[in-house]
Amino acid sequence: MAGSGRRPEHRGPPELFYDEAEARKYTQNSRVVEIQSQMSERAVELLGLPEDRACLLLDVGCGSGLSGDYISEEGHYWIGMDISPAMLDVAVEREVEGDLLLADVGHGIPFRPGMFDGCISISAVQWLCNADKKSHSPPKRLYRFFSTLYTALLELITAQAMRAGFTGGMVVDYPNSAKAKKFFLCLFVGTSGTLPKGLGTECASEEPHQAKFTNERTRFRNVKGKSVKKSRDWILEKKERRRRQGKEVRADTKYTGRKRRPRF
Repeated sequence: MAGSGRRPEHRGPPELFYDEAEARKYTQNSRVVEIQSQMSERAVELLGLPEDRACLLLDVGCGSGLSGDYISEEGHYWIGMDISPAMLDVAVEREVEGDLLLADVGHGIPFRPGMFDGCISISAVQWLCNADKKSHSPPKRLYRFFSTLYTALLELITAQAMRAGFTGGMVVDYPNSAKAKKFFLCLFVGTSGTLPKGLGTECASEEPHQAKFTNERTRFRNVKGKSVKKSRDWILEKKERRRRQGKEVRADTKYTGRKRRPRF
């Protein structure tokens, strides 16, 4: 995960502070847009994502989609979570390319294990340090957020282990139990042993709960049907997005997206 921000002055919970007027004011502020873009660029850079394929990222506290714009420009997919309905309404009006979810991250990350390649959060996680309700416990909310985020990023952990030469995968014990469910990363060296079966799956009619990562991302890309990164169509789409954002973009020509011959 990569992110940035500072703890805000206590102005009330974000879902109340960012009403319709504040959400539009925030999104239309050119200085805010510039800062968000710079921080998003740095956050994605810090993730060290592979350059040869598109990745699926989680944007925690996505707001009106300003950070998501940069993720899309880089050819990646994203899902954004935010607690402010007004912010998400602005994101819908802006026709951002990511999927949006109205949720309180203090309740945890509601996604299956290994779903994301990475996560960014721009000026959002610090809100969890506030106790805006009597029922809020900042330490508990922060732990709930990070523990479930860890689970959602298990694919990233496993992928790097495999890259280092290990074989194996993730085994889930008692997958249908909210309390007893446990995740085990099983790594093997010098053998292609069969991945152990998770406990509590004997009576399950579904397939064993063992992580199968590689095919999932391919299927997601095919569903989205986006252009291949760095292709002519991808470049034209990126330029069109920048035009809609009011940015100055060079005119399209027959040379747009054409690979240049190497210089000697």
